[in-house]
Amino acid sequence: MSARKSFLNTMPTYWWTMVAIFAMSIGLRFWGLGRFNSFVFDEVYYAKFANNYLTNTPFFNAHPPLSQYIIAIGIWLGDKLPIGHDTVNNLTGSERTTFSYRWFNAIFGAFIPPVTGFIAYQLSRRPTHMVLAALLMAMDGLFLVDSRYALNNVFLVLFGILGQLLLLLALNCRSWSRALYLLGSGVFFGLSIACKWNGLWFLLGIWLLLGLIVVHQIFTGRQTTAIPVKGQPSVLVKLSTLKFWEIGLFLLLIPAVTYILSWVPHLLQNPSPNFLEMQKEILFYHVKIGNGKDVHPYCANWYTWPLMMRPLAYYYEVVKSPISRDLDKIYDVHAFGNPMLWWLAFGSMMVMAWRFFKSCVGWGVRWNLNEPTVALPIFFLANYGANLFPWIPVTRCIYIYHYMGSLVFAIIGLAWFIDRWLHGKSIQWRNIGIAAIFSIAASFAWWMPIYLGIPLSQNELAMRMLFTPELWRRISEMWNWI
Repeated sequence: MSARKSFLNTMPTYWWTMVAIFAMSIGLRFWGLGRFNSFVFDEVYYAKFANNYLTNTPFFNAHPPLSQYIIAIGIWLGDKLPIGHDTVNNLTGSERTTFSYRWFNAIFGAFIPPVTGFIAYQLSRRPTHMVLAALLMAMDGLFLVDSRYALNNVFLVLFGILGQLLLLLALNCRSWSRALYLLGSGVFFGLSIACKWNGLWFLLGIWLLLGLIVVHQIFTGRQTTAIPVKGQPSVLVKLSTLKFWEIGLFLLLIPAVTYILSWVPHLLQNPSPNFLEMQKEILFYHVKIGNGKDVHPYCANWYTWPLMMRPLAYYYEVVKSPISRDLDKIYDVHAFGNPMLWWLAFGSMMVMAWRFFKSCVGWGVRWNLNEPTVALPIFFLANYGANLFPWIPVTRCIYIYHYMGSLVFAIIGLAWFIDRWLHGKSIQWRNIGIAAIFSIAASFAWWMPIYLGIPLSQNELAMRMLFTPELWRRISEMWNWI
């Protein structure tokens, strides 16, 4: 049976479940989308830059331009829609509705959960893994928050995972279908880099896997294309079938050309500095930013992200009550994840990393890259690390949202664990899997008000402000005392 027929045979139940998850993602992102009639966090840059493209206003941008093009298209279309005209301001330099410069982010962001699920399916060929990965991604707070404002992270992540999805689809095809999928993969990788340079990390994960396959073949003296243990070859076996010219063309040249072409509209409007000078300007700009509280109060080192030690406040407003301070309403939007989801996903990565470390004894001779329980953790770890570890030498101020790329693969990895628990023979592990899903859902519901900016009282907000520097300082003091 072909891969296509195999996928279709999992329908219609799983298909409608994925549709429901997508509908939930759309609903959460569009609820009250335009009600904060002001700039939220970096909308002060991206919404304004997008409007500059529409008004032909010269400007300098410290990031590649693609995300601002997309927001600009959203503004142009949003002004023509019969909805979203209740809040209007001139903050972008023109009279625009808040809905117009946010709704494209909401749509693009809503596609991230199903695309994450489809990647999971291509890796494991398990429809429950697909649904779980999509559902868990739909219940993350950071992705929800960043999808509701004119920011660029959701574009970067969506294009990056689309590049990986199309690559995985290409590995199941031959001839022209394979070439077309590979071409699309290379284009999307280039589009991700054209949003921010760290979009390159999604492509870096694939390069790491290809390098690991070569190292494994050298030290074991075996080809990776051996007969699979069960069913179809693993993802690593399939990656080993990529020819040298396919890697050079579709995973190097096409992304580079796509990135260069993405600058054409910007350079037509802003011919100086030229393309090469702009790359230098962007590099020097970020090198000079610096780090620490003096630069920005929410700077967060890379090792603090998985535990959410420094969440990022996007919006804060207090509506005073004339009767009592206890009746004040606070509108607070924080960019931080679903705590239970993040902790469990990080824990799954640590378990995989420990197992991988133990398997490295004897230069990896114990690896069987055809075995799914070996190949999938390696795939998750390589992509997780490729999106996280390049931040280690970065000296500029970085933020918790830079963890979003790594989080995608941690969530797919957690979904893989839960899927195995639910289908295992042990009742205890099945109960653990069910408990994990419900705890993540409960955590998502509890922190929903500060994802969506729902008004809270002082006490209600204080109960949800679990992750503060003060808390971590007290934990550190307790640990030192122990």
